[in-house]
Amino acid sequence: MLAESANHGDALRIMAGNHHLHLISDSTGDTLNAIARAALARFQKVPEIHIAVFVRTEADLARAIEALEQKPGAVIYTIADGERRAQLLEACSRLEVSAVSALDPVIKALSSYLEDSPTERPGLQHRISSEYFNRIDALDFAIGQDDGALAERLIQAQVVLTGVSRTSKTPTSIYLAYRGIRAANVPLLPKVEPDAALQVAMRAGVTVIGLTASPARLAQIRSQRLEALGVGQWPGYADIDAIRSEVADARLFFDRCKLPVIDVTRRSIEETAAAVLAILRGKGAVA
Repeated sequence: MLAESANHGDALRIMAGNHHLHLISDSTGDTLNAIARAALARFQKVPEIHIAVFVRTEADLARAIEALEQKPGAVIYTIADGERRAQLLEACSRLEVSAVSALDPVIKALSSYLEDSPTERPGLQHRISSEYFNRIDALDFAIGQDDGALAERLIQAQVVLTGVSRTSKTPTSIYLAYRGIRAANVPLLPKVEPDAALQVAMRAGVTVIGLTASPARLAQIRSQRLEALGVGQWPGYADIDAIRSEVADARLFFDRCKLPVIDVTRRSIEETAAAVLAILRGKGAVA
C-alpha cells in the first residue's frame, strides 16, 4: 500500500486523516502506482489509497464507483474505453471530486507529434510480446547468475555488477532484468582474488561496472543484516576497519581494470539501475 505510517517510512510523513485517493485502472495498475508514488513523495501528508484494477466491464466500474461513493476522494485513472471513462467522469462530477487521467496529456502530445490516433484497447503496455519474453529471459538469467553462480555463463551477460558485500548488486541485477537487461553480479571477497570468470568476461568485452558505498553505510547495513539473521558476530563482516580495507581493495581493482564505478551510498535501486543503463547506452550496448 502507498499509505504508510511513520513507522514504515519517513517519520515526517503522516496519514492525512479523512483524505482518500482512488487509483482506477483498466489494467494492472502498475502505471498508476508508480505515478502516485512519485507525486505523493512530494508531500508530508499521505492519503488512504484505494486501488481498483482490471476495470473493464460495467460491473467492474460499478464496484469502483461504489468504493468512491463510500469514501469520496481524488481520482487518478487510466481507462482506455471511452464509454467507461465517461461513466467514471460523470460519477466524479456527481460526487464533486477531482479526476485526473494519468496518461491523457502524454497521449495527446504524442498523437499530435506522430499524427496518429491512439487505440482504446486496455493494457497494451503489458501485452505478451518479444519484449515481454526478453524480460522473462533476463530475470531467469539474473537469478541464475546471482553472486557468480553458474560462472561459465558470465560471458553471456550484457553487464556484470561487481563489488563488496551489500552494495546492492543482486537487487540492481533483478531490477535491470525487469528492464530486459541480462545482468549478472560477482562479489568481491576480502583478501581473495576476483573470480577468474570475471576476467574472462572483461577480456571478451562484457561491460563490467563496479559498485561501491561508504564504509560507514556498509557497516550499518551489514550490522542490520546480522541482526536480522540472528547472528551475533561474524568476524570482520561489520567491522568498520575491515570494511574500509575491503572498499579500498575494491577501488584499487576497479582502477586497475579501468571499470566505471557507481557509488550507491545515497542511491535507490532505481537510481543505480538508471546509472547502469546510462553507462550501457554510452557504450552502445543498449538502445
